[in-house]
Amino acid sequence: MLHNIDVTSSNMAAPVNSVGKTSGDRFQVNCTSFQKKTRSKLISIPGTRPSVQNGQLLVSTGVTSLDYLLGGGLAVGTVLLIEEDRFDSYSRMILKYFLAEGVVCRHELFVATAQDNPDEILQELPAPILDDVAVPKPVDQPRPTGEPQDSLDAMTIAWRYQNLPKVQSALASSSRFGHYYDVSKTMEAEIRQAAKCHRFYLPDHITPSSAAHSARVESYSALLKSLQEVIHREGFDLATPMSKSRNILRVGLHSLGSALWGDDMCCHDKPRHGHALTTFLYGLRALLRSSLSVAVVTLPSHLIQDRALMGNITRLCDNAIALESFKGSERETNPLYKDYHGLLFVRQVPHLNCLARQLPDHKDLAFKLKRKQFTIESPGLRSGSTKNKLRQL
Repeated sequence: MLHNIDVTSSNMAAPVNSVGKTSGDRFQVNCTSFQKKTRSKLISIPGTRPSVQNGQLLVSTGVTSLDYLLGGGLAVGTVLLIEEDRFDSYSRMILKYFLAEGVVCRHELFVATAQDNPDEILQELPAPILDDVAVPKPVDQPRPTGEPQDSLDAMTIAWRYQNLPKVQSALASSSRFGHYYDVSKTMEAEIRQAAKCHRFYLPDHITPSSAAHSARVESYSALLKSLQEVIHREGFDLATPMSKSRNILRVGLHSLGSALWGDDMCCHDKPRHGHALTTFLYGLRALLRSSLSVAVVTLPSHLIQDRALMGNITRLCDNAIALESFKGSERETNPLYKDYHGLLFVRQVPHLNCLARQLPDHKDLAFKLKRKQFTIESPGLRSGSTKNKLRQL
C-alpha cells in the first residue's frame, strides 16, 4: 500500500467520556461494538497535495500538462519511467524540470549519473518564474506634493516580501503545486544551493580495475545501497517517528541501462546480464514503497533490442511515457506537426488504491518546448485557431 494521506482508522478502545465510570454505566454507554471511524491527521508537506481520485499523496513533475496526464501528479512512493528520445534532449529536460520543482518546493534531491557529473545537471536547472510573488505595478499617476518617491516605489511589491532575503523571496510561492520555468535561463546558484542534494557519480564508486561481469552488478548494487543509506540516514523511511518534520526525497536517475552503467542490454540481442536492471528496479520499488520518496528514471529504450525485456522494465515501473523527437526525421517537415517538437506516448499509468486506471482522454499526443513552458497537446484536436490542450494552468 502506498502513502495514502486520507487513511481511516478504527478505534476499538473505550471512548474518553467513559473513563472513570462504573462497569455498569460503561456497559450502558457502549451498547454496540461498532465505533465511529475517525480520520487520522493529514500529512502536511510543502509541495504536495492529495489526489482527488484516491487520496494519494502527490508531487508535481514540474510540467503542469504532464501532471494532468498522470492523474494530477506523481504519487509518492512510485517510479516514473521516461523512454529517452534519440538525442536525450527532451527526456533530460523533463528530468531537470522534476529536479527544479524539488528545489523550489524545498524537497531534498538524489541525482545519479554515469556520464555527466550530477553537478552539471544541477547547474542546468531552469530558472523558476515566480511572478505570483510580485504585485502588478500600478499605472503611473501624478505624485502628491511632498510624498517621497521611495514610498511610491515600495508599493510595487507586496509589503510582506519587501524586506525578505533574496532566496526566501524567490521561494515564497513554494506552497503552490507546480510552477513554471524559463528554460532560456538557469536557476540562480543561491537558490540552487539552498536545496539539499545527494549525488551519485558512478566513476566515484566503481574502480576501472573491476571485472566486466562484476561491474555490471556493482553499478546498480552500489546505486541502490547509496540510495538506501540516504533514505535511512535522512529520515525518509516511514519507520521514522511522525513527530519529526517530514520532507520528500526526489530521486533522479539518468540514462539507466546504457553501456555507461556497465550494462550490455543496449549492445546485444540477448544480453548476458539482462536481469541486472530488472533486479535493481525491484529493489528500487521496495525502497520507495516504504519511504517518502519518488523517482524519475530515464532509459535509452531505442537502443534496447530485446522488446520482451523492455516490456518487463516497463511493468516494473508505475508510470511510463516515451518521447520521440522530430529532429532529423521526416515528421520535422510534416505540416501536421509544424508547431511541435515531438510525440509523447503513454505506456503505462498506475491504478493506486482503486480498481480502475485513470486513463488519459487522448493517446495521440505531441509536445512542444517554449521558452517558458513545456506543453503536451493532442495535435488532432483543434477548434479554429485554438488548440485543445491537456492542461493550461
